[in-house]
Amino acid sequence: MTTIQPVDTAAGADVCCAGADCDLLPAAEADVIADVFKALADPTRVRLLRYLAQSEAGTACACHLPDALGITQPTLSFHMAKLHGAGLVTREKRGRWVHWTVRPEALAGVRGFLDLPTPDQSTCC
Repeated sequence: MTTIQPVDTAAGADVCCAGADCDLLPAAEADVIADVFKALADPTRVRLLRYLAQSEAGTACACHLPDALGITQPTLSFHMAKLHGAGLVTREKRGRWVHWTVRPEALAGVRGFLDLPTPDQSTCC
């Protein structure tokens, strides 16, 4: 059981940590990044994106995906629509099948966002 210790407010009354010394992420950029995170918030979509990324040339025919991932064709269509809507994949109709391709450049903004500096815990609170 964890015991919560009271904070000694007399020693550091009104201690407040300063905010970041930078501008907030623009709302439009935050929306794009949030859409990517929403698309990747489902394990099936994470698996699909990984499967495509590791496929030859980063592309795969939709005919192979249901069996490879143990899902049905309607489930595949639903999840691929989410990945496509977030701009993570492109589709190309070849005959009766769709070929899906990963868009690595779509993840560049997320990579940059996740490369956050480690906060210095010793200077505040």
